[in-house]
Amino acid sequence: MKPTKFLPVMALVAILSFSCSTETVSNEIIDDLELQSPPSAKEIEIEILELINQHRIALGLNALNSNATIKSVAHSHTDYMVEVNNMSHDYFYQRRNSLIVNVAAQEVSENVAYAYSSAHSVVQAWLRSEGHKANIEGDFTDFDVSAEQNTQGKWYFTNIFIKK
Repeated sequence: MKPTKFLPVMALVAILSFSCSTETVSNEIIDDLELQSPPSAKEIEIEILELINQHRIALGLNALNSNATIKSVAHSHTDYMVEVNNMSHDYFYQRRNSLIVNVAAQEVSENVAYAYSSAHSVVQAWLRSEGHKANIEGDFTDFDVSAEQNTQGKWYFTNIFIKK
């Protein structure tokens, strides 16, 4: 079979493996997201934050500050994705509003991913995607990330960026 026949399948797999959101959603009313204390940072999460800041600094951009409230919001969404066994931006508007209210965010964007096995692999995948890269290199001040494994050991990731 010719390699070109595999290209559409590989493109679909790549699209389904990660996603980003900067969407502007209608002003529908959604209940506030309940904020909880985030869990302690995992090694993979710390590595993701460091890799993103190293990339930004190499480009002459400001390093982003980690933020416990953003981590809490990201963690809630990652837990949701693990629970429903699906990578998504479901309820992004709710996360966005929570960050506007709780940390005075002016802008909110997020990257999500699934099934990458290391910090390096997920950050590199995001950097190869125009939308994800735009979030990583965007005019933001703070960020944080949540990474959780499902029962099969596959990682789900939520990386949220805000501008204060």
